[in-house]
Amino acid sequence: MTMLTIRKNTPVLPLPGAGEPWTRCNEATRLTTTVPREYVHRSSLAEVFLTGCHRIGEDTFSLTGQWPRAHTFFTSADGTSHDPVQAGETIRQVGLYLCHAMYGVPLGHNVLLWSLDFTSRPERLHIGRGPSELDMTAVCTDFSWKGNRFSGFLAVDIHRGGELAASGTARFTCVAPATYRRLRGDHRHAGSAQPLARRAPIAAASAGRLLPFDVVLAPADRPGRWQLSPDLDHPILFEHANDHHPGMVLVEAARQAACGLHLPGGFTPSGISTEFHHYAELDTPCWIDATLVSPGRVEITGHQEGRSVFRSTVTAAL
Repeated sequence: MTMLTIRKNTPVLPLPGAGEPWTRCNEATRLTTTVPREYVHRSSLAEVFLTGCHRIGEDTFSLTGQWPRAHTFFTSADGTSHDPVQAGETIRQVGLYLCHAMYGVPLGHNVLLWSLDFTSRPERLHIGRGPSELDMTAVCTDFSWKGNRFSGFLAVDIHRGGELAASGTARFTCVAPATYRRLRGDHRHAGSAQPLARRAPIAAASAGRLLPFDVVLAPADRPGRWQLSPDLDHPILFEHANDHHPGMVLVEAARQAACGLHLPGGFTPSGISTEFHHYAELDTPCWIDATLVSPGRVEITGHQEGRSVFRSTVTAAL
């Protein structure tokens, strides 16, 4: 057997058939990684969609991110496109990251999401031959402390391949743990109240999903109404322990309800605008109502024990 010996200071040569030489690890100018998962309130690194950030103005930031080609949840039913709701989740992560990494909000603070709006360009969401690299611009308005509360309004543009793929806004408040405990009362501990058992979901195709596991709606007493009933072990919707239904579960419920008013495949959401009014508790039925107000536009409301939980407007690309 012939042994190949590489002497110190031997020049780095291109590999046979390759156009570029190897780069030593300590010679790389920048290595890509995700931002810390704790900054975006995720448990799994696979669910972190941000890869970097730098400040370009007093309250303006340039961020980078990546959407995987084959996400287990944020993919269209036919597997060819990124899910528009993934843009909403990405905007949510941008807000959380900036609060913690750029504005000094302690990691132990809880976030109250008041609104989340996003629109997408379906022609820019098609999945290519590699992961989708994202360039984002975030503008922060009224990001400030009032006592021990931090709040603000965020606007984000998401570009892919130099073209605008999605944009959106979010309004939120961050509160200290003691404040959150007072707000939540007896519901502050995940599991303190017995969650409702999951009911049999509606057909996945009618909800705009591929798998029954991803459906969050169960049949109710009349057309245009459903009961919120997700699988509490869902690895994306319930990525970590919660003492209530997360805001993104309510957004998903709105999307599925809008699809449920149409024949399977007859409605493809491109944007969702949501206002959150109260927490959606795990131990009480939450009713989702949908009304078609015009072609390509559906109004969604969620109610629990007679009070409004959220209101969404779901639009489709016509």
